[in-house]
Amino acid sequence: EVLLVESGGGLVQPGGSLRLSCAASGFTFSNYGMSWVRQAPGKGPEWVTGVYTGGSSMPYPDSVTGRFTISRDNAKNTMALQMNSLKPEDTAVYYCAAGPNSAGRSTYEYWYWGQGTQVTVSS
Repeated sequence: EVLLVESGGGLVQPGGSLRLSCAASGFTFSNYGMSWVRQAPGKGPEWVTGVYTGGSSMPYPDSVTGRFTISRDNAKNTMALQMNSLKPEDTAVYYCAAGPNSAGRSTYEYWYWGQGTQVTVSS
């Protein structure tokens, strides 16, 4: 059974930091590109960032450049998202997703999804 389990979400004040983790099982993790996708209330999914099978990150969108850093550990089948300088507009459910390296920003091309973890940025 394929499983992607996110953790690390929570409530944080503006300017604070959170570190999200994604634990994968049931498939050959190192063969898949991985991404973080978020969805805010009333909005569609937004690709946040991704990492290729070899560990290099995909280009960050302007909305998170300089604040978010993605990483993966193929030996441990895990992926992480370090989020700094958080803003209220970062509030969303964050999902990890697995798919081909070619998926990139195309959220519909990811095959496996986690259940999500809530991130709330508020004072």
